[in-house]
Amino acid sequence: MNGAASLVLAFDFGLRAIGVAAGQTITRTASPVTTLPAKDGVPDWQAVAMLIREWHPVRLLVGLPLNMDGTPSEMGERAEQFAERLHTRTALEVILVDERLSSFEAKHLSADADRRHAVAACLIAETYFNAGS
Repeated sequence: MNGAASLVLAFDFGLRAIGVAAGQTITRTASPVTTLPAKDGVPDWQAVAMLIREWHPVRLLVGLPLNMDGTPSEMGERAEQFAERLHTRTALEVILVDERLSSFEAKHLSADADRRHAVAACLIAETYFNAGS
């Protein structure tokens, strides 16, 4: 990343809800944006497009749920499919970010179940930033 300020949108993929957070590359912090309802992992793509238009991200992050030993999980495969669709629909770079334990940690950070997904998306963005990206 260069020194110019830019923004990323992070997605916490789920079958019934997809959390969204906005992250600033300069401050390396993230804030919850919203939780999108999903039906079997499929969001309202118009709502996703509206978020992209509103926030103008330079890239998108999608949490990749792995098993604790680092092996792929069934949910991880679904998250990868979601990431591919995001890239196809937006033409933006999409980066998969290891999100092991982010949902667990989000439960401790937010008592509100709806907000929890967006908090998990914040943790995904912060993991990305902390990895030196």
